[in-house]
Amino acid sequence: MRVLVTGAAGFIGSHVCARLSEDHDVVGIDDLSTGDRSNLDGIDIEFVEGSILDPDALATAASGADSVVHLAAIPSVPRSMANPLASHDAIVTGTLRVLEVARALDDPLVVMASSSSVYGANPELPKHERMTPMPMSPYAGAKLAAEQYCTTWSRCFGLRTLPFRFFNVYGSRQTPGHAYAAVVPAFVDAALAGRPIPVHGDGTQSRDFTYVGTVVDVIADALRRDVATDGPVNLAFGTRSTLLDVIELLETQLGRELEREHSTSRVGDVPHSQADHTLLDELFPTIVPTSLDDGLRDTVAWMTSYLAGDHAPSS
Repeated sequence: MRVLVTGAAGFIGSHVCARLSEDHDVVGIDDLSTGDRSNLDGIDIEFVEGSILDPDALATAASGADSVVHLAAIPSVPRSMANPLASHDAIVTGTLRVLEVARALDDPLVVMASSSSVYGANPELPKHERMTPMPMSPYAGAKLAAEQYCTTWSRCFGLRTLPFRFFNVYGSRQTPGHAYAAVVPAFVDAALAGRPIPVHGDGTQSRDFTYVGTVVDVIADALRRDVATDGPVNLAFGTRSTLLDVIELLETQLGRELEREHSTSRVGDVPHSQADHTLLDELFPTIVPTSLDDGLRDTVAWMTSYLAGDHAPSS
């Protein structure tokens, strides 16, 4: 099988490329605006440096593909608040271009990365796929539009798609050191450097943290068994950990107390998120998720090496 991976040089994309390259021919495309080419060092794939918004670059990368894993985006809620149009172009228009390229292929499966942020202000827990989405940021609105285009192209044109709603994915190659850093790398970086942990709000906001290795397991299984759906699927396992819980786990693993530095909550941040994983379990019954404790342990080990200069950056 030949698989196209968009956003191949990013945090999740590079993990997907590494896993899929063990069994498939993989071609990755990335404009390196947030990813890093060195994330793919030692991974046996073809690489096209270019944007999915560039029809020629995308057509070159997609040529002969049997399946597509569409991960390219401008990540993060704060980035979208700062530049809504750029988020729309990358996520919505970019997804449309990927779907149109896929239509020209021979009955491909298109796996697409949406986000739990689409649930937004809807307070119901756990979040299930039949809930009314209430996006609270341009990023969330764009992801909702993109996944709707996936299901629309499936119904209109017969394109087989599988939109996953990712929930707070974390792990190695997800780096700190910039204004839009995700919470886990920001916490781990500060803890290892001896700085106060930066907490937006009181820290009681909760998340369904999902280890990147588990996400890759699900995607690889979807391609192996050719799983398509007629709507979005939560990709998380029903855990609910607060930011303070994450800090306490880090304290246990590092063997010391960690100072916290609280600031105001960020506009667009969802207070609580937890997945109903009923549909995921039905579609992928053999997947065993990595616990937050084990995932954090691996993340701390990677971040320790990264800060020592042993790893390349990512986004």
